[in-house]
Amino acid sequence: MTGIDYDDAETLTAALEDRLTATLAPDTVSRRSVLGGIGVAGSAALGLSGTGAADGDHDDDEHGNFGPNGEYGDENFDPHDFLRTFNTGGEGQDNVNESVYEEDGQTVRHFTLTAVDTTITIAPGVEFDAWTFNGQVPGPTLRVVEGDTIRVTFVNGSSHAHTIHPHVKNVDPRMDGTPQNGPGVLETGEEFTYEWEAQPAGLHFYHCHSLPLKEHFHRGLYGVIVVDPDPDRVRENPREYVSGNRPVSDEYAAELVETAKTRNHEYSENARYDEMVMVMNGFDTNFDGENEVYAANTRAFAYGVGSTDANGEWEAGETIRPIQIDKNQRQRVYLLNATEFDPINSFHTHSQFYDYYDHGTTLEPTHSTVDTVMQCQAQRGILELDYSDHEQGLYMFHAHQSEFAELGWMSFFEVV
Repeated sequence: MTGIDYDDAETLTAALEDRLTATLAPDTVSRRSVLGGIGVAGSAALGLSGTGAADGDHDDDEHGNFGPNGEYGDENFDPHDFLRTFNTGGEGQDNVNESVYEEDGQTVRHFTLTAVDTTITIAPGVEFDAWTFNGQVPGPTLRVVEGDTIRVTFVNGSSHAHTIHPHVKNVDPRMDGTPQNGPGVLETGEEFTYEWEAQPAGLHFYHCHSLPLKEHFHRGLYGVIVVDPDPDRVRENPREYVSGNRPVSDEYAAELVETAKTRNHEYSENARYDEMVMVMNGFDTNFDGENEVYAANTRAFAYGVGSTDANGEWEAGETIRPIQIDKNQRQRVYLLNATEFDPINSFHTHSQFYDYYDHGTTLEPTHSTVDTVMQCQAQRGILELDYSDHEQGLYMFHAHQSEFAELGWMSFFEVV
């Protein structure tokens, strides 16, 4: 990997992480004071003054000056495991207590989600009092197939009243998960089983809809629902999966069916893609209505660069490391913005362009060959990337609101 300076990348991550965690320790500062809290050593490492990290001449002692070593003390949630964990039904996914079965000729995917008050780690040494689904933020990713019945038994083990509101097409107001409809809010110890048809195909959202909404939201009560397209439905109604009024020839309809197979976890064609879920979120650590920490999948700089042998081999248990991807496999990112207190978030890739499917409800891109997309809260989309013509090494991606990036939402793909 000639020309790849892993030391510089590690130093960058560690300097940003140290500045963030050290300044947040009193839990009384704003994000602007965090951004203003950089020291001389940190600014050099970031390339903000002097030569610092730019010369590539580092040793372990110098790295140690920047504080955290890339390890989180709390092992209850690993953003690297969450990234590629899709709960689809069946065995081996006990955290969701799920099952899949047939009922009156219909496939039912049954999940159990429990509201739990707990403390999560959002940066090394920085804890946050969260309200969660199944003890994690984001909640488990639920994956179903278009036309399935989604059955969710919700148990409220929290000390606060909660609901689950789905961002799928729901024709029964009793199942809307709002205080005014159906069971309303569930008090501590109560449970209710929600039921929705999996429609439309795409990337969707679930979250608590209790008041005050901003508190229940930013505390962590949200997660992703992926509805895979059904190729048979696409074959029968191809126009539903394209934008506008363009003509859909038989040849193009057949292409759409093949595309649908790559998005459906029950088809072998899906293996052509390395699929990942990224939820952009933020944390107001001092509850002043302003986020002090930002992340993709909760933990600041989790996909940054930690300690490595410079050949892509990471120490066992290392929790800060880039996302390793195979350059010969296409990448698909299910991206959702769950950030409270900021009107938009964004996703920007370095040295790469991608196709973007807004909400994932079409099988043709809504934006082609872009390197930055913006999302308001609850907006989501699917990104498809191809690194087959790239050299091996580190490629950064992050929010292109610069303060978000410096406060935790900065990451790397490691192309191998």
